[in-house]
Amino acid sequence: MRAWIKSGEPWIWATAGGIAIALVAVLGVLWLTAARGLLHFWPAAVVETTFVEKDGSKIRLIGEIREQEEVAVRRLVESGFVIPGNEKFTTRYLLKLGNRDVYGFDFKWYPAPLLSEFTYPQDLIVVERREWGNFYGHLKAVKENGTVVAEGPAALPELERRVARADELFQKILRIEKDDIGNLNYALEQLRLKERKLQLQGKFDDAAKSGIEKERESINGKFAELQVHLEKLRGEITRDSLSAEVMDGKVVDVPLEKVAEIYRPNAMGLGDKVGYYFRKLYAFVTENPREANTEGGIFPAIFGTIMMVVLMSILVMPLGVMAAVYMREYAKQGLLIRVIRIAVNNLAGVPSIVYGVFGLGFFVYFLGGNIDQLFFAEALPAPTFGSPGILWASLTLALLTLPVVIVATEEGLARVPRSLREGSLALGATKAETLWKTVLPMASPAIMTGLILAVARAAGETAPLMLVGVVKLAPSLPLDGHFPYFHLERQFMHLGFHIYDVGFQSPNVEAARPLVYATALLLVLVIVGLNMAAISMRNRLRENYRGLEGM
Repeated sequence: MRAWIKSGEPWIWATAGGIAIALVAVLGVLWLTAARGLLHFWPAAVVETTFVEKDGSKIRLIGEIREQEEVAVRRLVESGFVIPGNEKFTTRYLLKLGNRDVYGFDFKWYPAPLLSEFTYPQDLIVVERREWGNFYGHLKAVKENGTVVAEGPAALPELERRVARADELFQKILRIEKDDIGNLNYALEQLRLKERKLQLQGKFDDAAKSGIEKERESINGKFAELQVHLEKLRGEITRDSLSAEVMDGKVVDVPLEKVAEIYRPNAMGLGDKVGYYFRKLYAFVTENPREANTEGGIFPAIFGTIMMVVLMSILVMPLGVMAAVYMREYAKQGLLIRVIRIAVNNLAGVPSIVYGVFGLGFFVYFLGGNIDQLFFAEALPAPTFGSPGILWASLTLALLTLPVVIVATEEGLARVPRSLREGSLALGATKAETLWKTVLPMASPAIMTGLILAVARAAGETAPLMLVGVVKLAPSLPLDGHFPYFHLERQFMHLGFHIYDVGFQSPNVEAARPLVYATALLLVLVIVGLNMAAISMRNRLRENYRGLEGM
């Protein structure tokens, strides 16, 4: 036994065991996240059953079974339920009843012994609405301006045609409001800023005033035309509605202008369900959020996360590499450099929220406020760069990840053989040429390792971003068709903050829970994708300079 311990094999097995445990833990987290998140997009069956109330009356229930768990019968009895039998434990189901505008809630727990047999009527429809969540019921009729145009078996095909028409009109209205009218509002704001700037410069004479008024009249004329067209479309989209019987027997009218999609999950085959699943998954990553971020997609958060990480990488790499090159290649190795290295290593352990406070105070209030005073005085008191934005968020995270890049670059520079430096200098190259053409290319794999670590940390940070640029819902992306195209002063959405907001700030926790898992999985995939791109570059560089490492 003593010889076996001295051989070092126990430590090898312990290391292998630690790696195995870590892999199992990582795979377990990924499996849980994927299972909880990806199953959310599968069309769940809608059940119909009856429930015995505390007073003995029966009510009909229509909804999706979201969860089930075992619960002590004693707890149910204490709550006033009469549970038949002598069992100590029983099952209860969490039903998503939908119709929140009708009942005031859409999730509720029900004990299994008080529920009748579950049935799955094929005529039950699920109406995915743009407001108030899902609607469940039995379709009764389709109406046009309050007049029934179809009922019975013919109602469903007619409903599908009119839903497609209403969705087309909705998309036209959205394009006009967001793109056309948005462009006109942007032009009016730029005209106002131009007028204010001329006033501050003392150049706002009659000629300038006349020119600006003509431009404003032209924009207002276009705006009036769009308003007329918009009102016409709004009148057309409000034409149709559907009538459906809900679980308490009432017949409720639902305007089709509020409907995003209608389907019958109990009547769908496997192919239809697979098509629906991938369609919803695609919409999740390409559409904008709605319903307090609990419905719709998360494209703005994906875009904001990737753009922030790219900006952070562009900012942190030159700073980190230059600092490491100076300390390793040019600075005299002494007490001062040792102190600086200790400070850099200590900065890596500073809590991220401290960087957020520094970014808010220095970048936003001091630097951004002075930029506004110098270059955007016409916009004051409304801040331009003097408010949180994606530029300041990227700079803050660049500072946060700077120690990682410095340390990795220094390690890479230290591994470059001294003989290569001496050989380059002996052939007549200057120190700068040796550094640029020999040393840095050899150290580039280590530099890329620093970038990989920086990206992995920055993409998942949330606390500092809450102070320097991230918001719950951004009105526009930092990239659009208006000059200068990249609007670095704008606030943005981020996947990490989106997870926090949906998980802890949502008014409907049960509805938001699957989206938390789906967004978390997507954040992991984004980080993995960015890291894989950096790892690919690092491996390519390592292969290019592999022959020189042994010299």
